[in-house]
Amino acid sequence: MQSYQEMSREELLQEKKSLEAAYKKYASGALKLDMSRGKPSAEQLDLSMELMDVLGSDTDMNCEDGTDCRNYGVLDGIQEAKVLLGDMIECHPDNIIIYGNSSLNIMYDIVSRSMTHGVMGNTPWCKLDKVKFLCPVPGYDRHFTITEYFGIEMINVPMLPTGPDMDMVEELVSQDEAIKAIWCVPKYSNPQGITYSDETVRRFARLKPAAKDFRIYWDNAYGVHHLYDIDQDNLVEILAECKRAGNPDMVYKFCSTSKISFPGSGVAAIAASANNLVEIREQMRVATIGHDKVNQLRHVRFFKDIYGMTEHMKKHADILRPKFEMIINTFEQELGGREAGSWIAPKGGYFIAFEALEGCAKAIVAKAKAAGVTLTPAGAPFPYGKDPKDSIIRIAPTYPSLENLRIATDIFVICVKLVTIEKILKIKA
Repeated sequence: MQSYQEMSREELLQEKKSLEAAYKKYASGALKLDMSRGKPSAEQLDLSMELMDVLGSDTDMNCEDGTDCRNYGVLDGIQEAKVLLGDMIECHPDNIIIYGNSSLNIMYDIVSRSMTHGVMGNTPWCKLDKVKFLCPVPGYDRHFTITEYFGIEMINVPMLPTGPDMDMVEELVSQDEAIKAIWCVPKYSNPQGITYSDETVRRFARLKPAAKDFRIYWDNAYGVHHLYDIDQDNLVEILAECKRAGNPDMVYKFCSTSKISFPGSGVAAIAASANNLVEIREQMRVATIGHDKVNQLRHVRFFKDIYGMTEHMKKHADILRPKFEMIINTFEQELGGREAGSWIAPKGGYFIAFEALEGCAKAIVAKAKAAGVTLTPAGAPFPYGKDPKDSIIRIAPTYPSLENLRIATDIFVICVKLVTIEKILKIKA
């Protein structure tokens, strides 16, 4: 396929005319297609409906240790839930605290407590002149929203095919005591679908930060969210690596069942060292008597064990795989060789990142919106919503039906082509 860069002005104008006709046809159709957030589809949610049936009015509500899940108590979660989520994220149950339904809420709480009370005896962040977080980009917008809310300065760290640029990470954390943490989505990253290499994880574990209270915020949101049964990414377990490297307290590991069972009614957890968990429990005792044990028990009875969860996730993959493959195939067929952008074909997770030509992302998103396709705002995968190159667009294939997704992808491709041609024509003018 001929590159737009190599086409003459006349050829580009002819191509533009044809594309505008196709775009006009879609734009007149009053479409409302949403690819803005990584929400499971109704078909995926239906997979977990039996979760509602495992507990009834005549069900034994006691845990294996005799705890009545209907009553107060058990601050950090029932043992069965710790085992299940521990197996899910490859951590020992003793290193886990079970929370409510949202891992994002746990991250917010950890940052909030660090601001007001400090981390393991260190100065509360609110009393410091400056607090900074490293932010691998493109990344998860809701991570950045938390740090922005607390007035924490965010520093962009480029993502490489192996994960964050570790040369930059190592240099920054070793020199600046104000850098207190780094956000990470280490497996099937949001939005690129990159899994950190073994060497990247080990370099994280061997960091020598200037700040004694430096922490790695390891959001393992997509640890079991594979698209394929065999061709899967593997991730080195960070807690064990930190312990081997002599940095057992340096990481908080987050997870949830939000995109496994029900996003609004799942189970979330944090895994960390014994020292970190002691401090977290002290704060929890003030905030709560315990989270929803009935929901924890419901999830354990539904999945039974990690093998049950694995089989459940294969059903999710069967729904998602055709959507991801359709988009990637469409990109390859329509944009391959055009030099209009690039993308990564992920093996799991919830997103595809499209990298347009510099200066084109906002225009593509706006043009798609005018034709009835809502995308995540351009700039969202960056701190403060500012993409320095205005090039990254996050695509969320999960929520629409395959039929609607195909239409949305066709529109997106037309928008990419049009904006790219318009940019090149300005350069050639």
